[in-house]
Amino acid sequence: MRVMGFPAGMFQTNCYVVALDDKAECVVIDPGQEALEPLKQVFSQHSCEPVAVLLTHGHLDHTWTAQPLCDEYGIPAFIHPDDREMLATPSVGLGPQLSGFVQDSDFTEPGTVKDLTDGEKIELAGIEFAIDHTPGHTRGSVVARVQVETGEGSRQIAFTGDTLFAGSVGRSDLPGGSHEQLLASIADKLLPLGDDTMILPGHGDTSTIGRERAANPFLQDIR
Repeated sequence: MRVMGFPAGMFQTNCYVVALDDKAECVVIDPGQEALEPLKQVFSQHSCEPVAVLLTHGHLDHTWTAQPLCDEYGIPAFIHPDDREMLATPSVGLGPQLSGFVQDSDFTEPGTVKDLTDGEKIELAGIEFAIDHTPGHTRGSVVARVQVETGEGSRQIAFTGDTLFAGSVGRSDLPGGSHEQLLASIADKLLPLGDDTMILPGHGDTSTIGRERAANPFLQDIR
């Protein structure tokens, strides 16, 4: 499986493109600000074309390019229903201090939006994504997991959005956030995963569940 990525826009949000080695189809995860042209370069360089956009949550720095990308390629966006409102009204997820940063009138939903449900498995571009609802950063935050084969066997990759980072966790001070709920989501959905599970977060560097279990200062009381 191929995973390509780059940090998009002023927020340096990690945008990922995922494709099987032998497939021309791919899935885009979290297309943030100014991601459209870099994505087109990835599609061209790796001879793939998107079939879906998967959103780990509704914050604008992760969804900024979802509508133009989806509508240009005629593909759906997948998001948890608790965060869907933010696609067309991003200010509701920003709070009073940040809501003036954007104009809601500049944003609309993609033409096709589909729900993500806790515990479901969806197949996109021949890849099975297991969806875990992990509220806390936002009400509709999710983690998407895929199983990959390596030379040493099988392991999981978890696209954790802004739920879990290398050495940190997501902020919980914006509308819909809850630090207690965030830690509970990590404890229930992420810490039970194998230590070799790779995490690809919404910002910053990659890590593993084992590394975060051992050294993440936010997780020491819940490991």
